[in-house]
Amino acid sequence: MTDINHIIGIIPARYASTRFPGKPLAKLGQMTVIERVYRQVTQVIDRVIVATDDQRIAQAVADFGGKAVMTRADHRTGTDRCYEAYCINGGNEDIVINIQGDEPFVQPKQISDLISCFDHESAQIATLVRPLPPHTTIQELRNPNMAKVVVASDMTALYFSRSVIPHLRGVDPEQWPQRHQYYAHVGMYGFRAQVLEKVTRLDPTPLEVAESLEQLRWLENGFTIRVATTTGHNIGIDTPQDLQRAQQYLKSIGE
Repeated sequence: MTDINHIIGIIPARYASTRFPGKPLAKLGQMTVIERVYRQVTQVIDRVIVATDDQRIAQAVADFGGKAVMTRADHRTGTDRCYEAYCINGGNEDIVINIQGDEPFVQPKQISDLISCFDHESAQIATLVRPLPPHTTIQELRNPNMAKVVVASDMTALYFSRSVIPHLRGVDPEQWPQRHQYYAHVGMYGFRAQVLEKVTRLDPTPLEVAESLEQLRWLENGFTIRVATTTGHNIGIDTPQDLQRAQQYLKSIGE
């Protein structure tokens, strides 16, 4: 079993956002979005750091007793920001868990399941997938904002796509979700530390550029991505409308 003492959790959190500037500092109930993420992660991982490019976020994290590090503003991806934070403040941990700063309802079990992927020595990178239920509509399945994943029998990822994969030849598309187990990607990653260093040095690849999915860069370069399944359906905060939905969810659970 993976030693929890050899794990660091890093939460990339930018202030700038085209659809929702400043969303890590948006109030969700009695806490900011970033504080909720932080507190969820610390239920599983002892050492957690917020990686940000904005002093306002760093100060907010310090105010609630968390740990933040300032990183460069020009990173292409959250993975790159995560690695810089690890270089600045990592303590030689073997496993780096990258949790998005706009996922205030990330579940501790999801983090534990992600960590458990590294019980397998072959796992270089880990991520989560969510089995889509049979009542999923073809319209939902075709949503390009929901990345789909094809999973091998050994629970490694074969491919990620914004398109519907696989295509069921000779079957009415309306029946696809009933005839095949489709998986949606849940954007949370774990890396062996030496692998995280390697993937941040890679140039963008044709499949990554085509689909705008950075994990394809890793697959194209031969890295193994192990997946764990989760039934949880988190509410990510991408827009002000998402925040309103999250507020309603909090009310529904009595918070």
